[in-house]
Amino acid sequence: MKTNDFSSSSSSSPSDRRIGALLRHLTAGTDADRVSSVFASPTSGGAGGSVFAHLVQAPEDAILGVTIAYNKDPSPIKLNLGVGAYRTEEGKPLVLNVVRKAEQQLINDRSRIKEYLPIVGLVEFNKLSAKLILGADSPAIRENRVTTVECLSGTGSLRVGGEFLARHYHQKTIYIPQPTWGNHPKIFTLAGLSVKTYRYYDPSTRGLNFQGLLEDLSAAPQGSIVLLHACAHNPTGVDPTLEQWEQIRKLMRSKGLMPFFDSAYQGFASGSLDTDAKPIRMFVADGGELLVAQSYAKNMGLYGERVGALSIVCKAADVAGRVESQLKLVIRPMYSNPPIHGASIVAVILRDRNLFNEWTLELKAMADRIISMRKQLFEALRARGTPGDWTHIIKQIGMFTFTGLNPAQVSYMTKEYHIYMTSDGRISMAGLSSKTVPHLADAIHAVVTKAL
Repeated sequence: MKTNDFSSSSSSSPSDRRIGALLRHLTAGTDADRVSSVFASPTSGGAGGSVFAHLVQAPEDAILGVTIAYNKDPSPIKLNLGVGAYRTEEGKPLVLNVVRKAEQQLINDRSRIKEYLPIVGLVEFNKLSAKLILGADSPAIRENRVTTVECLSGTGSLRVGGEFLARHYHQKTIYIPQPTWGNHPKIFTLAGLSVKTYRYYDPSTRGLNFQGLLEDLSAAPQGSIVLLHACAHNPTGVDPTLEQWEQIRKLMRSKGLMPFFDSAYQGFASGSLDTDAKPIRMFVADGGELLVAQSYAKNMGLYGERVGALSIVCKAADVAGRVESQLKLVIRPMYSNPPIHGASIVAVILRDRNLFNEWTLELKAMADRIISMRKQLFEALRARGTPGDWTHIIKQIGMFTFTGLNPAQVSYMTKEYHIYMTSDGRISMAGLSSKTVPHLADAIHAVVTKAL
């Protein structure tokens, strides 16, 4: 008997018989039509054709595409300032010590199981997340006027909130700042909302266009939804002052505008969890309703775990209960229920006083290093006599700096200095180190003096 004989027998399995039949078919002759018939689809429209042949190559994501280009560059001096992820002084990804401790606790707990979570996610995580963003003494939490659901990081939280509003809120238009994170308009459009913009950034001052912001929100139709970055505005790093936030709050409440906060950087901007949550808490304190999307990607370094939460503050407890029931109907057909591991890590850290305190120290250390990078880059440009006013680098806050460089200058820096960033000139300060600041400063000085 030949060793490769897959002929059928009474002892062979159905899969063996299928394989044997396929091999006999392929080796029985050289008729190309007989071989191709095994692979051709009856709907392909021709031998070897594809029903997807009409598709065009989609462009790379504007942000993630930067990393793809960076990875292809063999240069030893290449620098990636596009990705929104923290790096150490050595340029390495960081896993917080407190996260490793929490994970070890979870591993050692033999009672843990891997069953599905409820549709709303890990209940303890939800309660602790609401307290973290709204404050442990929040009257809204005390009065059970808040419903919180675990979602797939900040992106998932925004999408669930957007789809909920598209189904149940009387206004279908959301106003987002110009500029904003590139994924915002896509998320809300696909969620079923109409997207419009309000003025936010002033290129001439590289600061906030506060007057334009107030004018545009004043002109928005009664009840419109307004997306607000809670802190560390992405991509500009420009935030309103607390006094300006109060003016925004009064204006929005007077027009019945619905606040939808995106909180991706709590504690990561100033180094203080409470300071970075103040704008949200101001809106909660007046008793009005709002939505807030939370992410633990940046402040706990849980990027790949996709941990986030959506909280909706309502006027009454019974309303919050009905809102939660409808959120379940949004989530169930979308991804059924969220993952358990990342949320469990967060819950362990937030409920343990010692771990929580350790986390705040690590969080402040990350924020302080980014602030230090701002100062070093500013000083390096000043030392080189680089034309222009670069004080915006130290005035802006958070992970990103909107440099003011134009697409032509960005392209030149990539080609000549192997520095990668988004075409709008946004750089991730977390991707810099004391060793790479001089290289970046040289590149900025070169493109500015060339007047590209």
